[in-house]
Amino acid sequence: VSAFDSADLQKLKDENKCVECDLRGADLSGLDLTWANLRGSKLQKANFAGARMTSVDLSGANLTDAVLSYAYLNGAQLCNTTMPDGSVFFGGCWLGKLPTAIQLYWVQQSRRP
Repeated sequence: VSAFDSADLQKLKDENKCVECDLRGADLSGLDLTWANLRGSKLQKANFAGARMTSVDLSGANLTDAVLSYAYLNGAQLCNTTMPDGSVFFGGCWLGKLPTAIQLYWVQQSRRP
């Protein structure tokens, strides 16, 4: 599961949105994805290390085995999002900020060896 669609990656970089895209295994480390729309996207094993993801919309996205080390997720929308450990986060279906405790939990989990 690492064959991302290069056209989808370019669309994300050009437009800061890529709804229902295939970015499995893509290297997105260090990118500024502030306000990016990634709803319903396939993001398994994608590398978001150090990415700025303020207010990113990851609703319905699949982040199984994604790397989120040092990614900044303040305000991220995680409505029905599959998290890196495979669990589905059913909260976050509201406008506003992601609760700090949940944000810190996922950052801590992604730093574990």
